[in-house]
Amino acid sequence: MPAKVSVDKIKANLLRPALTSYFLVEIPQPTKKFPPNYLSDNGINLDQEKLNLLCSEATLPGSALATHENTGDFTGVTEKFAYRRLYDDRIDFTFYVNADNYLPIVYFESWIKFIVGESKSADTTSGKLETKSSEYFYRVKYPDDYIAKQGLKVKKFERTHTNELVYNFVNSYPIAITSMPVSYDASSLLKCTVSFSYIRYYIESLKGSTETPSSGPSTRSPNRAADSPQALTGAGGLTGAQLDAIEAQDILNTEALSIFSNPQFGTSSTIPPIF
Repeated sequence: MPAKVSVDKIKANLLRPALTSYFLVEIPQPTKKFPPNYLSDNGINLDQEKLNLLCSEATLPGSALATHENTGDFTGVTEKFAYRRLYDDRIDFTFYVNADNYLPIVYFESWIKFIVGESKSADTTSGKLETKSSEYFYRVKYPDDYIAKQGLKVKKFERTHTNELVYNFVNSYPIAITSMPVSYDASSLLKCTVSFSYIRYYIESLKGSTETPSSGPSTRSPNRAADSPQALTGAGGLTGAQLDAIEAQDILNTEALSIFSNPQFGTSSTIPPIF
């Protein structure tokens, strides 16, 4: 007979699911770094924290085992033996595009330009032509110059920031920027989706929770007393300001599009601030 289980135990085990809207992405630069003034020459005033927080959607990666079938050891039995771990060939990140400098678009466009060696001006020493020249050509750099050997991370945590999974991607770099349609139809948020290539990932850390389980969903008090810097910044935690930004990101995901339902968007008086 199945053992009897108390209601409190069921609540403790089932009513604390992980939520998809609490995560943070860290976007790196190439391990060898861009040349001096490269970003500024391309019109980029890089705010790394802002770029990270603009990421509205990411993916926790998956993997599989490649197996070999063995049918000869036992009559009528097929066995499978693992011989290799297979990783997804890419990971996608979606970013809100901020209106002041279109940071996600120009940053990843500049990284891809750096990979293929595009230049705004001609270089007589190397024979390189400016990009707009009709005889333009490019030469792709060596991988060590443009990959980020470490640094691309996806951190999954919960509202109270007591648990954390950190996925670290090895030898990553952007391989695609998805096209972004624009239209005179009802306005919506402009998003930029970037695909990164990587060779493998590993889980860097898993922090256990010391929190006492509650019987209902957790809430945040208006005075944010529980989110003091001491409670959030220890051992790799986030500051209260960062969590505020992440919560604002969550609100954008679920509510912001409703303000664009009126074709007369310009008359709206309830537009929330967007990064």
